[in-house]
Amino acid sequence: MNQFQYINDKTLNQFTLLDAKMTDFSYSKHAHEEYSLGVTLKGRQDFFSQRAFHKSPTGGVIVFNPEDVHDGHSGLTEHLEYVMLYVHPNEFEPMFKALGYTKHAAPRVATPLLADPQLAQQILALKQLTSGNNYTTIDTENTLFNIAHSIIKQTGCAIEPLGLSSRKDTLLLKAKDYIMANLGHDISIDDIAGVATMSKYHFIRLFNKQFGLTPYQYVVNCRINMARKYIESGARASQVALDSGFADNSHLNRHFKRIYGLTPKQYQLQLSL
Repeated sequence: MNQFQYINDKTLNQFTLLDAKMTDFSYSKHAHEEYSLGVTLKGRQDFFSQRAFHKSPTGGVIVFNPEDVHDGHSGLTEHLEYVMLYVHPNEFEPMFKALGYTKHAAPRVATPLLADPQLAQQILALKQLTSGNNYTTIDTENTLFNIAHSIIKQTGCAIEPLGLSSRKDTLLLKAKDYIMANLGHDISIDDIAGVATMSKYHFIRLFNKQFGLTPYQYVVNCRINMARKYIESGARASQVALDSGFADNSHLNRHFKRIYGLTPKQYQLQLSL
């Protein structure tokens, strides 16, 4: 049985995801305009690319640069399961530039088969986000930017350091004020960067350098702090999620537990004892 399910990015229209299960299907040799980044979930994926044969085991990460010719099929008798992310280089370009990549040509990963648990986790995190509705725009933006960062690291290119001027420092503080005033809304990094009059991905790097958190991490942290105040005031947990800017209860629960080790409801019950 062969199943192929494609999912488009519904928030920013920047990528497509493929969730594939196959037993007796073989891809013909082909190439994509996009970067194709995959994780083998079950079985083994055998393929030819960059003039060599490769075998991706469970947990293996596959990266095809734009225009890399490749094929693919299950390498074992058991069925193959994998996820593949497709991102056009035009979408990655502003992220690469913001990360200090200055070459004219798009970065290329030297080998199509990687042992990179962090990149695998990032790809699967993006799949998890798009599989449900409990995420915000900034979740998707942050995960995609992290993937761009992983690609740059795989190329071995150095990331240039950033300098901060007093004007930029003032603009970043202005952006922080905007975040605090709009936590309950589904704000994007574009919205925040616009307040600072900077390009989105350049803003991410500057913000991280100045405050030690990415804009995404800062927004989530502020939302958790707001949710905690609501919870401590006795507000209903179901309403807290929406009022503090989370998509729903499970979205709040996931982030809250990472900080406090408890769900908001468990936290509230302990305070009432």
